[in-house]
Amino acid sequence: MLTISVTSIAATEDPSSTADVSPRILRLMTRRRVIESIDGNVLPMRNAMLFRRKGRFWLDILRPGRYMCVLMFWGLMTLLFMTLLAKFALLNTLHDLNLDRSEFITARSVEISIRTNKLITEGDNIIISEFKETPLPLKLTLPDIWTKPNADLYYKCVQRSSKDIISGEPTNGYILVHSNGGLNQMKTGISDMVAIAKVMNATLVLPSLDHNSFWTDPSDFKDIFDWKHFVEYLEEDISVVDHLPPAYASIKPLQRAPVSYSKASYYSNQMSSLMKKHKVINFTHTDSRLANNGLPNPIQRLRCRAMYEALKFTDEILELADKLITRLRDDDKPFIALHLRYEKDMLAFTGCSHNLSKAEDEELRQLRRSVRHWKEKHINGEERRRQGVCPMTPREVAVFLEAIGFPSDTKIYIVAGNIYGQDGVKALQDKYPNIYTHSNLATEDELSPFNNRQNKLAAVDYTVALESDVFVFTYDGNMAKAVQGHRKYEGFRKTIIPDKKNFVKLIDRMDKGLISWEEFSMKVKILHANRTGGAVLRKPGKVVKSEESFYANPYPGCICEK
Repeated sequence: MLTISVTSIAATEDPSSTADVSPRILRLMTRRRVIESIDGNVLPMRNAMLFRRKGRFWLDILRPGRYMCVLMFWGLMTLLFMTLLAKFALLNTLHDLNLDRSEFITARSVEISIRTNKLITEGDNIIISEFKETPLPLKLTLPDIWTKPNADLYYKCVQRSSKDIISGEPTNGYILVHSNGGLNQMKTGISDMVAIAKVMNATLVLPSLDHNSFWTDPSDFKDIFDWKHFVEYLEEDISVVDHLPPAYASIKPLQRAPVSYSKASYYSNQMSSLMKKHKVINFTHTDSRLANNGLPNPIQRLRCRAMYEALKFTDEILELADKLITRLRDDDKPFIALHLRYEKDMLAFTGCSHNLSKAEDEELRQLRRSVRHWKEKHINGEERRRQGVCPMTPREVAVFLEAIGFPSDTKIYIVAGNIYGQDGVKALQDKYPNIYTHSNLATEDELSPFNNRQNKLAAVDYTVALESDVFVFTYDGNMAKAVQGHRKYEGFRKTIIPDKKNFVKLIDRMDKGLISWEEFSMKVKILHANRTGGAVLRKPGKVVKSEESFYANPYPGCICEK
């Protein structure tokens, strides 16, 4: 038998008993009415009063000041959960696009502009540690193959100030210079000697050139450079003479090889003291005798005036170069100048023999052993290739240019000597038949003054490369550095700088069938989209010998922002 009783807290059924009770107390009293069961358990009343109590409960929950901390806590937890979901979704998307953390580039900004077709990132060194088979993006805007980097915001700044002009102060002595190396190594060395003569307040005697290098070219300074222009252009910077004056001719010069990559203080202190004592110093080596960075601005500007303005080639060289350029552009189409440094001396020096026969590899090894001043004799050529320090082979160049997007009818002028190997340039010419050199563009009569004059021919090639629509080099040697630096000086003319380390990984994967041609080509395009010779500040390196050369990038120093 169930007994039902209705109770309330501090109240009865008598209306008079609640006459003096406030409405709030009444609400509390009513809210506590329950049905008691026989065993003492309580159950809520199932009538209209139940629904009124539930409605008032939620109103109290949402009332400002009550339970607000609890609501805020759970709201923040929900927001955190949604953020984590979004993060994992984004990471999965990046993984699908093959942009995982090992391949990510610390790029400050990437701008793809339809107007300039220019893609800019902070650095030139893109690292791709692993390539995976991934779907390609449907659309990607990349620079046009012939479009040069935008140089509207930059200008040459090599003018001398009034305080830099020599004032007729007596000279401290005379510098004799024996330039060593090939044409471009001698050219950069002479430019440094001009700046050093300025620091030492010395007179520079016209340099003598190296006749004992690999090419054994008998040409001297006056055979290659317009020496009168050289003297006249620098007359406000330093004094240059053709030979020692009679009063100093009998003095035995002090022989010195300056310390490589030296600061200006080395010459203004140690070398100047020797100069004042001996009056004539013969510098036996000129290559890399000044630091790339940390020199006063007037000295850096003088190096550029010497390199790009004073060291003008002779009219004979410039006239032949102009003829070749005219013939290359006879149909008003652009052309590439390709520095294909796949020559015997360079392959022997670097120890690179990829794709060569065993007999050719042995011939290179014998040459390397026979040259005393080449320090490395035992070299792992395949390891060098994986490190990206070998010259690209003709076949690699053909694949590279095709992947970048150059059509097969592109005209290519090869800036180099004889290509080594039994196949020579065949692999390149099979893909790009319009291959030219000074040998097949010039007539025999035009070339006759240049017979056995490799440095003079190198000067012709240098000029053609400087004026080409696109310059591509396959080895970062002296000519590649000199030409790309000069092209930057002349307004950032397009220079494609191959990322050989990553390119080798890609082409090897493609050759093994691990990636398709389409993916290979797209990756090569992306890899080189910002390696086009644009304005990138030269920065000091941790190791002086491995940092970027001043003459490969005279910005800052000789190029300024507007």
